[in-house]
Amino acid sequence: MVGKAMLYACRHVGSLPALLACLGEVTIMKKKMDLTRKGPGYLAVLISAATWGTSGIFIRFVLDNTAISALALAFWRDLITFLALLLILLAVRPSLLRIDRRHIKYLAGLGCLSLGVFHVLWNLGVTMNGVAVSTVQQAVMPIIVAVAGTLIWGETFTLRKGLAIGFTLLGAVLISGLIRTGVEAGRTLGILIGFAIPVTYALYSLFGKKLTGHYHPLTILTYGFAFAVLTLLPMQFFTEQPRHLDGSTLLWIGGLVFVSTIFPFAVYTLALRWLQVGVAGILCMMEIPFAALYSFLFLGERLNLVQYIGALTVIVGVVLLNLGTDRRTRFHT
Repeated sequence: MVGKAMLYACRHVGSLPALLACLGEVTIMKKKMDLTRKGPGYLAVLISAATWGTSGIFIRFVLDNTAISALALAFWRDLITFLALLLILLAVRPSLLRIDRRHIKYLAGLGCLSLGVFHVLWNLGVTMNGVAVSTVQQAVMPIIVAVAGTLIWGETFTLRKGLAIGFTLLGAVLISGLIRTGVEAGRTLGILIGFAIPVTYALYSLFGKKLTGHYHPLTILTYGFAFAVLTLLPMQFFTEQPRHLDGSTLLWIGGLVFVSTIFPFAVYTLALRWLQVGVAGILCMMEIPFAALYSFLFLGERLNLVQYIGALTVIVGVVLLNLGTDRRTRFHT
């Protein structure tokens, strides 16, 4: 608002030198506002990554103590998340549930093609391809988001952003242990699922970017998880469901829903208002070293030297986003 007011005032300046000086002030103010927004945006994505990284811990605790399939757990996670978000909005601010019909297709895309399908593909990918390979496939997401952000919104794909993507992917490969363990030839279905995992993961940022300027983050999440539940519901008739949940299991599920799902998704969706989707996509890969740290602290899983180097490499990729000045030249293919 301040920038628009100054721009309006500049239009009514009499002399040319005064006009140029006024426009210079507007440019400086705009740059300061952009920097002010980037700081909270970076912090928000890093907080999201740190809390997203806890999901593996909660899932491990639930699966180790309860007879429940991975698909069923994904469904109940999304269902409880949706109900919790709905109750929160109804109690605090029901008006946030109002949406424009024009945006239903984007909310459906975010929930069905991203949240719902991604959870299914992730579970299948881990089963068919293994955790190491699936981790690397998931880390391809920043490339997809960065390229899509360039093509769809005209975001500048800079040399520094390209280097950040490279370091992030290299770190993901090292942390996953893929180099040490190698990859066995996979079946055709497993390969196709592997390609689909980062695509559906990236779609959250792309659909979310389209919606963040119109709705509160909790509104986007509520409808997104509603569509995710509808996507996963038909599969529940063919998978094992939980029969008895003790107090500790309910506690772990609560942590999975509120700590690993609602909070990080809400904060990340808010961050998309301030950051380019390409930058946010790279930053959220900090989830990989966070998850490795939590596995070491809570599950006793130790990293080897190569994996420690991988974690450091991911951090270097993230730091690259904050150093230097971007060249404003686009890369064309």
